[in-house]
Amino acid sequence: MKTNAKLRIDELIKRYPELNPCYNEIINSVELLIKSYKNGGKVLVCGNGGSASDSLHIVGELMKSFKLKRPISSELREKINDDELSNALEMGLPAISLVSEVALTTAYSNDKLPSAVFAQGVLGYGKKGDVLISISTSGNSKNCVDAVKVANALGIHTIALTGKKDSLLSELSEITIKATSTETFKIQELHLPIYHAICLALEEEFFGE
Repeated sequence: MKTNAKLRIDELIKRYPELNPCYNEIINSVELLIKSYKNGGKVLVCGNGGSASDSLHIVGELMKSFKLKRPISSELREKINDDELSNALEMGLPAISLVSEVALTTAYSNDKLPSAVFAQGVLGYGKKGDVLISISTSGNSKNCVDAVKVANALGIHTIALTGKKDSLLSELSEITIKATSTETFKIQELHLPIYHAICLALEEEFFGE
C-alpha cells in the first residue's frame, strides 16, 4: 500500500478515535481490495435500508473521481477522438451495487426466494478474486448472509461492515469491520467515514503519486 493511501486511514482514526479498534481490519480491507483490483477484480456491494444507500454511495465514490483527478490515457483519448467527451471521462474502479437492479430484485423476490436476492446477484456478477462488501448494522441480515455464503463458495473475497456485536456475517466473512456501537443509527454514522476512508485510500493507491 502506498504511503498516501495508508495516511487516509490514519486520518480517519485521528478524526474518529473511537474507530481505533477497527484500524487493522480497515487496513486489511484496503490491502485486499488493492490486490483484487490489481488482479482484474471488481467490487460487489449489498445492504438494506440505510445500508442499501451506503452500497450505492460506495459505488459512486469508486466509479468516478473522489478527491483526485483520474484522467483517461492519451491512447484512449486518441481512439475516442472527441476532446469534450475525453475531458469529461474519468477512470473508475469497477464496482456494482446489488441493490440497484430493481427489475432483477423485484422479479427474483416475487418468483423465487426474497432472502436469496443478493446471493443471485453474486452468482450472476461475481467471479473468483472479486470482493463482496456486505453492510448490515446487525450483521445478521439474511439476504447479506446468503450473499456471503455464495461468495465464499465461488472464491470471492468477503468484507463485512457491521456493528460492535458478533454476528453471522462476522463468522462467515473474511474480514469484518465492526463499527464501535450497538445502536443502528450510530453504527450507520460510523460506517460512512469508514468506507469514505477506504475509497480515498484506493484512489490514492491507483491514481495518486
